[in-house]
Amino acid sequence: MKNFNFLSILMLLLIFASCSDDDNAVSNVIIPESGDIAGGPFTFCVDGVPDMVSGITLNSESTTGSSSTWVITDDQNNILGIPPTLEAVQGVDFDAAGAGTCFIWYLRYEEGLTGLEMGLNTNGFEGSFDLSNSIEVQRNETIAGVLSGGPYEFTVDGKADFVTDISLDSENAIGSNSTFVITDDELNILGLPPTLDAVKEVDFDMAGAGVCLIWYLRYEDELIGAEAGMNAGELKGCFSLSNSIQVTRLDAANAGTISGGPFNFCVDGEVDNVYGITLDSTEANGSNSSWVITDEQGNILGLPPTLEAVEGVNFDGAGAGTCLIWYLRYEGELNGLAVDMNANDLQGNFNLSNSIEVVRSKTEAGVLTGGPYKFYVDGEADYVTNIMLDASEASGTNSTWVITDEELNILGLPPTIDAVKGVNFDAAGVGTCLIWYLRYEDGLEGAAMGNNAADLKGCFDLSNSIEVQRVQGVNAGTLEGGPFSFCVDGEVDNVYGITLDNSNASGTQNTWVITDDQGKILGLPPTLEAVEGVNFDGAGAGTCLIWYARYEGEITGLEVDMNANNITGNFALSNPLTVVRTKPEAGTITGGPFEFIVDETADFVTGISLSNENASGANSSWIITDESGKILGLPPTLADLKSVDFNAAGEGTCFIYYIRYEDGLTGMEPGWTFDEFNGCFDISNNIKVVRKVH
Repeated sequence: MKNFNFLSILMLLLIFASCSDDDNAVSNVIIPESGDIAGGPFTFCVDGVPDMVSGITLNSESTTGSSSTWVITDDQNNILGIPPTLEAVQGVDFDAAGAGTCFIWYLRYEEGLTGLEMGLNTNGFEGSFDLSNSIEVQRNETIAGVLSGGPYEFTVDGKADFVTDISLDSENAIGSNSTFVITDDELNILGLPPTLDAVKEVDFDMAGAGVCLIWYLRYEDELIGAEAGMNAGELKGCFSLSNSIQVTRLDAANAGTISGGPFNFCVDGEVDNVYGITLDSTEANGSNSSWVITDEQGNILGLPPTLEAVEGVNFDGAGAGTCLIWYLRYEGELNGLAVDMNANDLQGNFNLSNSIEVVRSKTEAGVLTGGPYKFYVDGEADYVTNIMLDASEASGTNSTWVITDEELNILGLPPTIDAVKGVNFDAAGVGTCLIWYLRYEDGLEGAAMGNNAADLKGCFDLSNSIEVQRVQGVNAGTLEGGPFSFCVDGEVDNVYGITLDNSNASGTQNTWVITDDQGKILGLPPTLEAVEGVNFDGAGAGTCLIWYARYEGEITGLEVDMNANNITGNFALSNPLTVVRTKPEAGTITGGPFEFIVDETADFVTGISLSNENASGANSSWIITDESGKILGLPPTLADLKSVDFNAAGEGTCFIYYIRYEDGLTGMEPGWTFDEFNGCFDISNNIKVVRKVH
């Protein structure tokens, strides 16, 4: 870099021209030449250790200039230092300058150079000077930042252990490259996870017992020694390690293995103890120990100190549920080991053995309502109907219904309440049954027909019982006679010829019962003679049933105006004999009277009508009589009546009637009179028809 001022050249020429010939001394103009410097470039790490350049050489064969110095600038040519000699250059500590880039120059110059001062810029030099080429000095600085989190203490127990809340403050971190480093406590490198997330995925349990240190590393290219198996204390290059986070991995306690059970107890008020539990502690370790009893959620119910204490626990007192028995070994301080805490929340170096299950079952059968029932063994099916079960608090895996006799011998095991309601208790004969509801757990013994319910073995509960009493039914025997058909006509109608076959009848009390065809009791004649003395004509039209009743003890409903279908008690009715009471009603006829002249012209009645809203009688006809009552004709219908030619009958008087009658009527024939009728009938009023000769 050469610079020779034009004004300086002009002044030299003027001086040269004014010199006398006698002056032999001629001053030569000096143009500075700095020559070339060699060495470097240099790369230093700003790490507090002095960094000096070395091996710089100056090619000075062609250098010129009255004055010389060395110049150190930054990369903007700002002057940082002016060491006078190469030795002074090589004595500069570049580490102290901090991170950045420096340039080393050699300068030759003439007197009058301005701008050669620290803090100024070489671009502002004025005067005669020359700067050599430059040698670059790169000063790299690495700062790793600060780690926070931990320290961590894990137990080597086969369960994964991860650091979780570790964080890095890298706000002021510097360095082209980065990684995390995990070492042991002697700085041997165990791993180089590239990111914080990768660090958090390291399972420290797999490293076994020991101490790990987690570091963050920032470094420049060409770092040597950053490999697993190397030692972080021997890293070479430009780098910075953060503070470390300690991870202590402790040998885990081992509880060993317990065997025995599982146990199944029935909560029934009787003491239930476990037995036969053994502990294999050959591989167990841990200075402290205890037994732990939890529920199935891990809630601690008890902490018996010894196996003998465990076997002394009465599990019946805990009520229904499931318990787990564990053996615990631990080292040092253990948090959470207290009744009502949860074993899942224990914290410390501990180990729980496998567990032994203790199932405590409590069966509740509920409450039966309905009955008691009293049935009569009489050949008619008897069912329980309104039996009900309140199972709102019932418990038990299995269920069935049980029917026993009064000695608890099992007669049947209907599976459902509908099956119970389908049992015909009449078929069981005389005796007493008890209906129970049973809830039970698997393994119940003795629930079979022919066994006794008092001998059931297992975990079960029987409800209260419903009694079904089966009493020998009475028998009324068999009636013969009839059926009877009477006409309600004001004449006495009595039954007759009735006989009773009572060879198989039973029951100390008896009566006869007369009902209508709906079962309503019309009379209770005490004897057959009284039955045969009843005037059925007085009962009006309808159907009666005659029964013979036998009964035992107290019965209800056997009263006049009650219904025989509602009689309750030990009673029986025989077959019924039917008494049909009919009452024909002919109604009223209107029309006429008629008066005809006997001539050659046919004469017919017209305008006759029948009012028979209340008419009754299985059969009907119209009747024409003479005035003595002798039947002249029997037109079957009103139309037939209206077609009779009264002119043909000649002179005289006729009467028209309407009749309703029941089957079996005799005497209703032309030439007969009403007095000769025999049967059940009713004749209407008459209409007179007079036939005159003109």
